[in-house]
Amino acid sequence: MGLLYARKAVAAGAAHVLLWDVDTAALGKAARELEPLGSAELHPLALDLADREALLAAAADALATFGAVNVLINNAGIVRGKRFWEHDPAADIEATLRVNTLAPMWLTRALLPAMLADRSREARILNIASAAGTLANPNMSVYAASKWAMLGWSESLRLELEKDGHRHVSVKTFCPSYVSTGMFEGARGPLLTPILTPEAAASAAWDGMLRRTPVVMRPWTVKLGAALRAALPTRAWDVVGGKVFHVYSSMDKFTGRAGK
Repeated sequence: MGLLYARKAVAAGAAHVLLWDVDTAALGKAARELEPLGSAELHPLALDLADREALLAAAADALATFGAVNVLINNAGIVRGKRFWEHDPAADIEATLRVNTLAPMWLTRALLPAMLADRSREARILNIASAAGTLANPNMSVYAASKWAMLGWSESLRLELEKDGHRHVSVKTFCPSYVSTGMFEGARGPLLTPILTPEAAASAAWDGMLRRTPVVMRPWTVKLGAALRAALPTRAWDVVGGKVFHVYSSMDKFTGRAGK
């Protein structure tokens, strides 16, 4: 997904595109693919986003070199698909929260002051949450928690910026259901909920960001599920979500990426 957003940035005429990922090989491959697509200067950096000090150092270097960023996309994520009591406290719980929730907060906190100060152009922040941030689901308790936190933080940040008159900086949150990146290999979409292609998901998120849409949910059943969960008593939703839409069994055959 990060590569797809980078493609869109290059196609849109970005002068510089910073690519940060823990996977050095994937970074090199991405840079080689992006180079012939436009005139943007590419800056791949192997970086563990869960390492706060390394992330803040990278952010400081970026600010010193390029100044205020125009678009920030908080896209990195990991998932552990198992019962909560099977999660290792460090390798599963802490790692998921560091990558999915804390890293976006740390990075945004580091870059936002310069974005606020530069009123010469619009700036956009795109935060990738999840449908799991709107509905509880067995076998993804920590992942769901990380995305509930992402959604709540992202929306609160949007409101704070608007309330304080910083309307040149917009925040958008994207909440997709399962996307066929391999991250959720084996998961099954609930009733009427197709597995999204990465291209469809990235386009919906990017277009919503350009339109300054506060929250985008895809496919349409994500919004329906959230509305039904809010309207129905909890036990009634357990029947509808679990027995009718099969939300609660969608992770039963989850395998994830091989070797991850």
